[in-house]
Amino acid sequence: MVNPQLRAYRPFIGPFDPCPPVRVKTYIIPPNLTMPWQPPDLPQFTPCEALKYGTLWPAYFSPYESRRC
Repeated sequence: MVNPQLRAYRPFIGPFDPCPPVRVKTYIIPPNLTMPWQPPDLPQFTPCEALKYGTLWPAYFSPYESRRC
């Protein structure tokens, strides 16, 4: 499954760059940028899950995925 919050772009690579180029760079956008206001009747986590995930609404949850693994 592809992460819908993941975006990618291709930076400019100059002919005299001293380091090997990174051809595609990626970044994560927060969910509140794609949903500017909270619609009514959003599904909610249970209170225990909300404390675990850091938000009450699953639509606003953005998991952290380490690049080191």
